Amino acid sequence: MKKILIPIFSLFLIGCNDDTLPKPKAFLRLDYPIPEYKRVSIPVPFSFDKNTLAKPISKIENTNNTSISIDVEYPKLKGTIYLTYKKVTTSNLRDLLRDAQNLTQKHTQKADEINSTVFENKDKDVYGMFYEVGGNAASQSQFYATDSTNHFLTGSLYFYAKPNYDSIYPAAIYLRQDIRRVMESLEWKEL
Repeated sequence: MKKILIPIFSLFLIGCNDDTLPKPKAFLRLDYPIPEYKRVSIPVPFSFDKNTLAKPISKIENTNNTSISIDVEYPKLKGTIYLTYKKVTTSNLRDLLRDAQNLTQKHTQKADEINSTVFENKDKDVYGMFYEVGGNAASQSQFYATDSTNHFLTGSLYFYAKPNYDSIYPAAIYLRQDIRRVMESLEWKEL
C-alpha cells in the first residue's frame, strides 16, 4: 500500500507547485478629457476655437505689423501649437505657400510618413492644407490656411521632449484633433 500511496502523494505535491510565468506586456494608458472648445477673442486679425485644456493665451508677439505669433500651450501634455499669422500682399502669397510647404518637407528626414489633406471652407473663405507627420519628427501636425487675398496662417505642433513617436503618440493624436479644430473654426476679421 505504501508503494502506491507514496507515488500518488508525490504527484499531488509536484502538481500543486506554482510555476513562475512572465508578466504580459503592458501598454501605457493615458486618458485625456473630452475636449471642450471656446472661442478665442484676442486682438489679432482672426479668431478660432481653443480647447479649454490649453492655457489662456498670454503670449502674442507682433513683429513690425508683418508677423503675429501666438502660442497655444498644453502644460499637461507638454506640447504647444505655434500659430504664425502674416498679411498677404500682392507679391508674397507664393513665397508664403512655398515656405509653409517647405517647413513640412524638412521633417522628411525623420518622418516615417507625411499625409496631407486639402482643407476648404468656402463659407468662411478659408483654404489650406493639413499635414499629419508620422515617426520621430519634431512636429507631428502642421497646417496652413489662407483666404488668398489678405490673410495667411500657419500652425505647428511641437512637444517639449525629444521626439519618440511611441511615447508621444497618445498626446499627438489628442492635439492633432485640436489643431484640426483650430483650422476648421478659423474665421478672418476685417483688417
